Amino acid sequence: MVIEIPELFSKDEVRTFRKALEGADWVDGRRTAGHRAGKVKSNEQLSLDDPVAKRLADQVLARLAQSPLFIAAALPSRVLQPRFSRYDGQGHYGNHVDNAIFPIPGTGEHLRGDVSSTLFLSEPEEYEGGELVIEDMFGSRTAKLPAGHMIVYPGGSLHRVTPVTKGVRFVSFFWSQSFIASPEQRRLMFELDGAIQGIVGDHPEHGAIDTLTQVYHNLLRQWSTT
Repeated sequence: MVIEIPELFSKDEVRTFRKALEGADWVDGRRTAGHRAGKVKSNEQLSLDDPVAKRLADQVLARLAQSPLFIAAALPSRVLQPRFSRYDGQGHYGNHVDNAIFPIPGTGEHLRGDVSSTLFLSEPEEYEGGELVIEDMFGSRTAKLPAGHMIVYPGGSLHRVTPVTKGVRFVSFFWSQSFIASPEQRRLMFELDGAIQGIVGDHPEHGAIDTLTQVYHNLLRQWSTT
């Protein structure tokens, strides 16, 4: 399931992000890649302990907690600290699959990467190339969204970023552990939640709302890995 979340951040907020990112200290993105991914990765990232990265990551996490669409799509139990990357001068990231398990810095604990997310921080017209291409059960999806918009997709999907041939592509990216590990079951829960919200909006007194809500929460109990 691939879900677009529009306007997670406003244009003014993105401009503030960009001002901070443009003056930040970037390092080779291959430092954080695994053995296979490092061979196909060419970009720059902020170190996790960079003060700019930490400050902006906290803002992203706070906004995610206020996004009903993200919560419905990811059903997140934990979200890894968002990271920031920069692509220019033919920067790209070839076909790869994100790690299944991520260490949580400074804790000794680990997070299962069920859901991947990319928050776009450059306008599409600011750069050429740089499309995020996601392969899932429905075929190939291409995303190059307006700044402030985000895309959510299964962590186990094969995906890539095409070369940036002009301009600069800034993004934030991160992974979430979901209460429901199965992408198919998450998709069903998302569709059921959407149906319930639709009935509530059109027929707020409909008797089926309570029954459907009961089904939703009982499925969550049955499928939750917690």
